[in-house]
Amino acid sequence: MLLRGKTAVITGCNRGIGKTIMEVFAKNGANSWACVRQLNDQFIDHIKDLSDKYKVAITPVPFDLAKEGQVKEGIKTIRSAKQPVDILVNNAGVIFTSLFQMTPVNKMKEVFEINYFSQMLLTQLITKIMTRQKSGSIVNISSSAAIEGNEGRTVYAASKAALIASTKVLAKELSMYNIRVNAIAPGLTKTDMMQESTPKEALEYTIQRISMKRLGNPEEIANVALFLSSELSTYMTGQVLRVDGGM
Repeated sequence: MLLRGKTAVITGCNRGIGKTIMEVFAKNGANSWACVRQLNDQFIDHIKDLSDKYKVAITPVPFDLAKEGQVKEGIKTIRSAKQPVDILVNNAGVIFTSLFQMTPVNKMKEVFEINYFSQMLLTQLITKIMTRQKSGSIVNISSSAAIEGNEGRTVYAASKAALIASTKVLAKELSMYNIRVNAIAPGLTKTDMMQESTPKEALEYTIQRISMKRLGNPEEIANVALFLSSELSTYMTGQVLRVDGGM
């Protein structure tokens, strides 16, 4: 129970890595504000099952990261509870694959809006709570693409690289409030989004470049998020942990 009594705000909880982080956090005793773009009956049933199983509170917060007004309303809901927020996991994002010359500028702006600007707005709003309580852990989910510079991923890699740069700066700015800021750079991970956006040939080629010769599982990313959010990593800030099987 590494997070017993802690409260986390997690984005992108409806599928993939975000959903698994929510599950791993619940298993470890954390209450969560589960941020999703859209609510559906299946998700509501799932968080109820998790809450009952692990005796934690999981509250859904619907908002579209592409719409600033909705983000502010979602955070207003969280702040109105007047409870501490111990952890923020900026996980939600979109992926876009296209050669640079074929990428419209409006698409670049759209990807940055979701993968970077909305995450920064969310972080500004949540850190207002954390600075008052003088504690907190922020985990930004970046990507190995931000470090590797994969072909066809100019805008995606750039948006995730911006997240890494901000992680390092915020770690310095927020340390005086006892707020730690770290990032995870996952490699190819078995999620619907990854498989839908990565051609089979590119997937096979990349797997051959991975030392462990396999894709990662969402649980393997979630466990690192758990470590960075817990008391096991209290002397770590400004770090980028690659979780990519040795790419």
